[in-house]
Amino acid sequence: MADQGKGKLILYSYWRSSSSHRIRILLNFKGLEYEYKAVNLLKGEQFDPKFEEINPMKYVPALLDGDTLIADSFAIALYLEDKYPQIPLLPQDLKKKALNLQIASIVCSGIQPLHNLAVLNYIEEKLGSEEKNAWAINQISKGLAAVEKLLKGCAGKYATGDKVGLADVFLASQIYAAIKRMKMDISIYPTLARLHKAYEEIPAFQAALPENQPDAPSAA
Repeated sequence: MADQGKGKLILYSYWRSSSSHRIRILLNFKGLEYEYKAVNLLKGEQFDPKFEEINPMKYVPALLDGDTLIADSFAIALYLEDKYPQIPLLPQDLKKKALNLQIASIVCSGIQPLHNLAVLNYIEEKLGSEEKNAWAINQISKGLAAVEKLLKGCAGKYATGDKVGLADVFLASQIYAAIKRMKMDISIYPTLARLHKAYEEIPAFQAALPENQPDAPSAA
């Protein structure tokens, strides 16, 4: 069963998971303290019956807040936005708010699930490692191209203006995965490339990077 911690947020995470990465960014940016509980996906710890009680989908992240347990990054993001609105990530302007939600949804439903560990392992098993990598790059490219078009003419210092929004939280982890894991050249997406550089200047984003997590290999 999940730890019934009171007064402290508990995040079940894996250092390299981009879904966990985005929630670490959000927690850091809102200044929320949390306990990090590592779930090693490569060792199959997500399939442990005890973790299945936390998330029946056997994915990370999962967030425990007292007796509230949420096991989906998009749902976690909206929960934290509602409960901790002091540093908002969704603007009051309805058009900008919708754009933030749309971009976050593209990342978490139209890009990331198509190149997660389970999908890539299956493709590698059936078709080989070259096809696995080609598949991942193709899916990421389609999604990033769509976001680049959505942001044309409306991006400011950040994705939807001059303040960090939910779109930035989701984009930062996806762009990082594209560059670091897939070795993609994102210069063909000039807006996203510029945003990536902006994210590198934000301490909350830097603290959430995979290599800065307690379960990251020392060589990461």
